[in-house]
Amino acid sequence: MFMPCVVSRIFLAGAMLAGLSAPALALQPGAAAPNLELAADSGPFQLEAYRGKLVYLDFWASWCGPCKQSFPWMNAMQAKYADKGLVVVAVNVDTARADAERFLKAVPAQFKIAYDPKGQAAQQYAIKGMPSSILIGRDGKVLSVHAGFNPGAREQLERALEAALGGQP
Repeated sequence: MFMPCVVSRIFLAGAMLAGLSAPALALQPGAAAPNLELAADSGPFQLEAYRGKLVYLDFWASWCGPCKQSFPWMNAMQAKYADKGLVVVAVNVDTARADAERFLKAVPAQFKIAYDPKGQAAQQYAIKGMPSSILIGRDGKVLSVHAGFNPGAREQLERALEAALGGQP
């Protein structure tokens, strides 16, 4: 059985020391996705700016083995479905940006990368393991939440993308 990388105790302890509290309930399908305002390689990232697009929001860390497997798949999905309105955004939760940069040299991303070094976005989205992904509809509501990544998950995740994009011309 596959278990996602667990968010480190240091990460969670740091978030608690920073005055962040964990949400009582995990994000559920149908709920409005919390807006994010994060630093990104291409300038500030604001989730609200992508309203009208299908957003695959992925939380990852440099120390996460399954994250290395998910990046090539996300590259392929971004390339395959960008013209239908898909935007893949990967949010890094490493406290040191240099760790993320080393990961990205080894496993390049052809999609947007944002940074959450204090863990505030991960807390807003009640992230419990790495990687975790949230599929956000064009209306800004959560369509699905998925934890972990393995070769078997690819087909299930792509079916969810195709279903969400299905109504587009």
